[in-house]
Amino acid sequence: MFNKLQYISQGNSVEEQTRNIHEALDGGCKWIQLRFKNHSPEETFALAEAVKILCEEYLANFIINDNVYLAQQIAADGVHLGLTDMSITEARSILGDTKIIGATANTFEDIQNHIKNGCDYIGLGPFRFTTTKEKLSPILGLDGYQNILTEMKNNGLTTPVYAIGGITTDDVPALIDTGIYGIAVSGLITKSEHKKKTIKLLKNDLYGTIIV
Repeated sequence: MFNKLQYISQGNSVEEQTRNIHEALDGGCKWIQLRFKNHSPEETFALAEAVKILCEEYLANFIINDNVYLAQQIAADGVHLGLTDMSITEARSILGDTKIIGATANTFEDIQNHIKNGCDYIGLGPFRFTTTKEKLSPILGLDGYQNILTEMKNNGLTTPVYAIGGITTDDVPALIDTGIYGIAVSGLITKSEHKKKTIKLLKNDLYGTIIV
């Protein structure tokens, strides 16, 4: 199954992104989603190429945010699609059946549609307000997750759901209790002064085991 901790990359330059991703991998992250908005195709390709090599070195999954053609070109492990990005069906026709396709959701109806269209996992959020993403969907909070996950269970839907959006280390146990599969975080790891310790704490809670 998929890793329960996803790191969504941050950084305003190729160098900053590469450093942040390398530190996340070095700290124990095994799933990297490359998010690099509003930069030239040349810069984005160079970054994706460098990150792919890093992820291979650390045996980590490498997912590209939004850009299906780049994911195909670079032979990434998959792509994550936002609510206004290319359709899952079209992305699947380009990438094939072996690649991972994740999709963003804010409602139970979003999840139903994504699963019907063949996504592999759901990024459900936001949990709370976050400055990482512009044009934020309505905040879900714990009650929102609980309601949506219960509805999924009642409808026999078992696709892995990741909580995302402003999550802190203190939030994880309560989020797990709602039935989520894992979490996707960005600033929590990027801004941590003790990344290895932060990642270890998150994994301990997510997997219910003590990682030394």
